[in-house]
Amino acid sequence: MIRVFFEYVFPLVLPTAVYVAWVAYARARHQGQPEELPALQKGPLFWSALLGFALLMAALVATAMMTGAPPESRYEPPRLEDGKVVPPQYKTK
Repeated sequence: MIRVFFEYVFPLVLPTAVYVAWVAYARARHQGQPEELPALQKGPLFWSALLGFALLMAALVATAMMTGAPPESRYEPPRLEDGKVVPPQYKTK
């Protein structure tokens, strides 16, 4: 479940969360001049979503490139030997 969060949810939510936090900080800092405040409706939410999608794709590509077994390997499922479970493994040919 934590892998799903870091590979799918986190890259999509991070840019928008940073922008919303910045707007909240700017509104709290500029109490006297409401006409100069950044508005959430005028902000770059589209670009935040696009950046989140790009981060999502980068996380998926990085996971695909850095993990897994070599292409020529063969998967052996878990099995029972002498009353003990032998964990699954990849064997190269």
